[in-house]
Amino acid sequence: MRPAALAALGSGVFLAGIVDSLAGGGGLITLPAYLAAGLPPALVLGTNKLASSIGTSAATWRYHRSLKFPLKSFLPLLGAAAAASWLGARLATAVDPGYIRPLLLLALPVVSWLLWSRRDFGAADESRRMNSARRLRRGLLVAAPVGAYDGFFGPGAGTFYALGLARVAGLDLLGATGRAKALNLASNLAALAAFVAARRVDWAVGLPMAALSVAGNWTGARLGVRRGARIIRPAAALVCAALFGKLLLDILR
Repeated sequence: MRPAALAALGSGVFLAGIVDSLAGGGGLITLPAYLAAGLPPALVLGTNKLASSIGTSAATWRYHRSLKFPLKSFLPLLGAAAAASWLGARLATAVDPGYIRPLLLLALPVVSWLLWSRRDFGAADESRRMNSARRLRRGLLVAAPVGAYDGFFGPGAGTFYALGLARVAGLDLLGATGRAKALNLASNLAALAAFVAARRVDWAVGLPMAALSVAGNWTGARLGVRRGARIIRPAAALVCAALFGKLLLDILR
């Protein structure tokens, strides 16, 4: 890659880290950026997973340090997200994931409506009203399907994790976002393992981009912890709108 292309790619990866740590959807920026920089399409998904996995680890640590949510009770959800993501990534190496775009076009308006239909969406933690078994069941209903989507296709997975945990599992939006980073990290690492096994990763590009992803994720996580739902909610809405627009353009081309 030319130095100018690497600089442009690095800027995109840093910005994507900020967006991803707040609302997910960083892949909307990084995937086109890798292609524009000249990375072969077969290596884009795996290289992106390498950088985003390392970057997401920084956001996960920052949120966990501030929110101190218990990881032990969260392990089944992490396992479900990782297993489903690995299966999705294995499928993506053999099947064109493009057909999922029309399904997302139908789902995104519903997701946006859920986000804005209640002005107090994600303002309070309602999960405490549930017993541990019910919280686990509801969490798995989010972790497994979104994990499979993350491995198979990916863009917006962090958004779907956070909004799903808030709507289905009853968490407040800040708590849901912090836990979504842990789930996103688990599914990213599982998908990365599948791409590494299939030799679909450019390490020479992915590792430097990972450093910029860490910087972006750390910056965004600090904003998320300080501002909470006031910044996360509009960021998630923008990610949903951007994903809808990109998918529509892809289909109309």
